[in-house]
Formats: sequence, structure tokens, C-alpha cells
Amino acid sequence: MSPSSSPLRVVEHSPSYWTVVIDNPPLNLFDPETHAALRLVLDRAEENDKLRVLVVESAVEGYFIAHFDMVRGREVPDIPGAAPITEWAQTVHRLVEAPFISIASVRGRARGHGSKFVLACDLRYASREMAVFGQPELGVGGIPGGGGLQWLPLLVGRSRAIEIAVGGDDYDAETAERYGWITRAIPDAELDSFVDAFARRVAGFGRDQIATIKKTLSPERLVASAGGILHAQQEFRRLIVTPESQERITALVARGFQQPGETEWHLGHEIAQVLERG
Repeated sequence: MSPSSSPLRVVEHSPSYWTVVIDNPPLNLFDPETHAALRLVLDRAEENDKLRVLVVESAVEGYFIAHFDMVRGREVPDIPGAAPITEWAQTVHRLVEAPFISIASVRGRARGHGSKFVLACDLRYASREMAVFGQPELGVGGIPGGGGLQWLPLLVGRSRAIEIAVGGDDYDAETAERYGWITRAIPDAELDSFVDAFARRVAGFGRDQIATIKKTLSPERLVASAGGILHAQQEFRRLIVTPESQERITALVARGFQQPGETEWHLGHEIAQVLERG
């Protein structure tokens, strides 16, 4: 995978401050190439002993990461960084253990795997007008594997985590902020400048101090464990292959699932329509 073909590109503002741009149109699906690219970016980040802050944002209008690619997600392409999706837990947990701060700057839809990636970042800032969050996995016969069921109760509490997981609906940024799903909802016109200013501020502080703060604030009861994430991921794979789940997926695909259009744009609503007819 050459840099020009990678779904992620890195902008190095300085040795201590990088931005990772997700550019995998039309929906920024989390596919095998994105997983491979993320692993390579983390390799580079961990090798840079000057890095203090890593911001992740999207170049695709309307989507941060739409969700896991249900068609190609389990492939292991012959490209650098490629690994089976079963290694997602180890991949994403590197953000928890990293000595730098990770910031998700969300403008657009972050559902399913997109939400799980956002949840694993240290800080989550979102466009008040444009960001949408959701865990729609129940609508395709699965569960929020890969971190959703581990991070959400730590951030929003058990009852709200149950509401999010069993409802499968979309949540706007103001509600996500009120629940604790994200750190802060910010007016869209101010999001980029706010995140940039905060990142530059953090980038000017000591790396050892930043790493120590993260470690001190991260006892087991406050962060999702890699083992817990892996277990939920295994349960997702078990449930998604049942005949009922495959029937739901087929029905959603017929309505436009994983294709640009109204189904993906209003996925929280659309999965309920399929459920009602089931």
C-alpha cells in the first residue's frame, strides 16, 4: 500500500503534533486497508519519541467512519500492516497505552466501528451541527463488538449504555456530550480552530509528564481492557453469521446499506424499519 493509495494520510505539523486524515470515500468504511494503515501510523507514532499529540479527522463529507465494512472487513490483503480483524483489540488498545494524547475531531457520522475508534481515543471533540454517533450493530444481528460495550458503560453509565446498544439509534453531538460519550460538542465553525489550538498547547508540554498523567488516570476500572474488547468482538462474529442476522443484512443491503444514499445517512432510522418488517 503506497502512501498515495492509503486511506489514511499523516500531516506532520511539527515533530510533536500530527494530524491523521481519514480519506476512504465514499463512506470512510472501516475496511482491511484502513486497519492496515492505522497499524502503520501507530508504528510510526510510537517510534517518534517527540510526538505529544495525534489528532484524527475525516476528509469525507458527512462521515468520520461510517462503520465496519460488512462485505470486506474480514479479508487480510497482501499489503504492509495487514492483519486479521481479530487483532483489532490489540491495535486500538495501543491508543490507550501510547505516551501521546489521541484526539478524535468528529465531523460527520461515527457509527459502529467508527464510534468504537472514537471511544478509544483519549479526547473526543465533535461538531455540534454535523456529528452523529451510533451503535447500530443490533440492526444487523450483532452486538457492539470491538470496544463499544466496554467503553460506553465507563463513560455514560450502564443504563445509557444499554439504551445505546439495544436501541441502535443515532445520537446528535449535544446528546452525546450530555451522556459523556464525547468530551465536548463545539460549534462546527469553531471545531477545527479549537482542536488545533488545544493540540498545539498539549504539544508544547513534556512527553514524560503527558505519559505519566495517562498511566495514572488509567487503572483497569477506568479503561476498556484488550481482553474485554476481544471477547465482545468474538461474540459479534458468532452472532452475525446466524440465519436471522444474514436475513437482516440482506434486507438492509437491498435498501442501500454500505452505499451512498439515504440508508447510510439515516442508518439509525433504517435499521428500525427492517426490524419492524421482520
